[in-house]
Amino acid sequence: MQLSAHFPQFNKGQLSNLAGLGTPLLVMAALGMVILPMPAFLLDILFSFNIALSLVVLLITVYTLKPLDFGSFPTVLLIATILRLALNVASTRVVLLEGHKGPDAAGKVIEAFGSVVIGGNYAVGLVVFLILIIINFVVVTKGAGRISEVTARFTLDAMPGKQMAIDADLNAGFITQEQARDRRAEVTSEADFYGSMDGASKFVKGDAIAGILILFINIIGGLIIGMVQHDLSFDQAVEIYTLLTIGDGLVAQIPGLLLSVATAIAVTRQNTSQDMGEQVSDQLGQSKSLYIAAGVMFVMGIIPGMPHVSFLLFAVFIASGAYLMDFIKKNKAQVVEKDQAELDQQTKQKEAEVKELSWDDVNHVDVIGLEVGYRLIPLVDKAQGGELLSRIKGVRKKLSQEFGFLVPAVHIRDNLDLDPNTYQISLMGVTVGEAEIRHDHELAINPGQVFGKLEGIPTKDPAFGLEAVWITQNQREHAQSLGYTVVDAATVLATHLSQILTNNAAQLLGHEEVQNLLDILGKSYPKLVEGLVPDILPLSTIVKVLQNLMNEGVAVRDMRSIVQTLVEYGPKSQDPEVLTAAVRITLRKFIIQDIVGAAQEIPVITLAPELEQMLHQSMQMAGDDGAGIEPGLAERLQKSLADGAQQQELDGHIPVLLTSGILRTVLAKFVKYTIPSLRVISYQEIPDDKQIKIVSVVGQ
Repeated sequence: MQLSAHFPQFNKGQLSNLAGLGTPLLVMAALGMVILPMPAFLLDILFSFNIALSLVVLLITVYTLKPLDFGSFPTVLLIATILRLALNVASTRVVLLEGHKGPDAAGKVIEAFGSVVIGGNYAVGLVVFLILIIINFVVVTKGAGRISEVTARFTLDAMPGKQMAIDADLNAGFITQEQARDRRAEVTSEADFYGSMDGASKFVKGDAIAGILILFINIIGGLIIGMVQHDLSFDQAVEIYTLLTIGDGLVAQIPGLLLSVATAIAVTRQNTSQDMGEQVSDQLGQSKSLYIAAGVMFVMGIIPGMPHVSFLLFAVFIASGAYLMDFIKKNKAQVVEKDQAELDQQTKQKEAEVKELSWDDVNHVDVIGLEVGYRLIPLVDKAQGGELLSRIKGVRKKLSQEFGFLVPAVHIRDNLDLDPNTYQISLMGVTVGEAEIRHDHELAINPGQVFGKLEGIPTKDPAFGLEAVWITQNQREHAQSLGYTVVDAATVLATHLSQILTNNAAQLLGHEEVQNLLDILGKSYPKLVEGLVPDILPLSTIVKVLQNLMNEGVAVRDMRSIVQTLVEYGPKSQDPEVLTAAVRITLRKFIIQDIVGAAQEIPVITLAPELEQMLHQSMQMAGDDGAGIEPGLAERLQKSLADGAQQQELDGHIPVLLTSGILRTVLAKFVKYTIPSLRVISYQEIPDDKQIKIVSVVGQ
């Protein structure tokens, strides 16, 4: 039955507005009690309301699932404290003005607490009141205040870490934007709540101190007023005003004690969605501990001279409680097991059903994949201080600037099939790199000359194969003083990834990337790109040309020159190798600058004329990529080129092989994997402003 059916003049909006007037009315009422005199009857009503409010607050604190569910508790605590202090002022006024008329002058509630609760004995009442003050101030309030302070401090200190954990889960795809927003709001609310509770606990502490002061002020003031103004004897004044003051103090201190207990419960609760009764019963209801306690109580109960009935009664009670807890847990476990069995059966039935396949069931390989063992997860978890994600982002940015196109994203996942400290790098689903690292160590790499040995785990740098040692962080300065290059595990992995992507750059450049490059170029040079695809060349041919360039270590940053060459030579030939050679000639200054920089002289290795002639004939006979080179000749050629390249590297130069345009493509493929540092260029690729310096001739 709805309230609006009986009161049609109120709609839901008006009722909610009326409900919002409660707090302002209580504050105004507290101010009124401080200023205006209150009749005894109204004091009885307000004291009863104060006790009821304290009980309600205490019970709400007990039965809320989480402390944040009662987030308005600090405000309620402040209002209840102000109301109680205002009642103290109002009751003090009545006690001092009307106390000489008798015990009921300040109302029935104060009379009841002064006569019934303490038996009309003001000495007993004074002792009881002081005990309540000690319990409230020294024990409950002081402990709750300390817990509030520590909890607020720890909650604020943990706030940045929780925010980072939320960001990490969001970046990893574990939660959605809405879930992340809700979790951030919950973290903020938690910090605000415990910060407010730290301040609110000071109100309760101050209220306890005020109770002591009000007690002595009322007793002293009552004695003076009773003896001076109303001609009462000292004994009469002490009896009347002390009983009224103690009754007034007890009426105020009991709600204060209830609110102090509520405050202590709120700040000592675990921030979990579980009823407090369930928490206590689950954690205290350990049958083993209960049976031992029952045994101890039974032994104490049968000792001569001990109160047998009470001890034996509690021994039976505790043992019965332990048996009952075991029985309940056993039944609950059977129910859970039965429900789990039914759920498993339903799952098996669903899996047994034939489901039509769709394209969503097809798993496509990642362009770049990184799988890590479980011990390397801290490297990619920002919440644990992992820096690998930022390092990989830096590697992608650097390589994208060097290559001239956007390097695809790296898909990172954990793989329990790998060894715990192992990672794998894959391209197009094929593993191209694998190594074992230690995330809690640092790698000291031997650059070629060091001045001592290090204690640690010997290994090799996965990127370049250099001798290295895994050391602890406190050995870093010592290793550097010996000449080692020291890097952390995230840098080792990122460097290895960078080296692999550099060596396999051509695989990263596909049709989509090339089309994006042409679209970007078309924004600045629309006439140049217009009609290139498909009128002059198909997109697949352009992709092949750019891949050839990347395979030979030539970046595609100068797309304007590349496309100009393709537009010029495309109508003459559709052969990617011919077009690649033409583009290389166009980019010759860029290629040579990458090798020797601004130097005017180019140190090169050349082939003897007889050897070049022999290789030409072999190519004409084979007709493809130099496959007709005689094996013995190929072996001797490879060894001679390797020796020449090594000598150039020792001289501090990038090894360069200079040959004819016909042989350049074949020899570039010939040495790509056997001598990766050797650059092969043709005579046509030498700029006019550069000079050649022949450092060795192969075949003489």
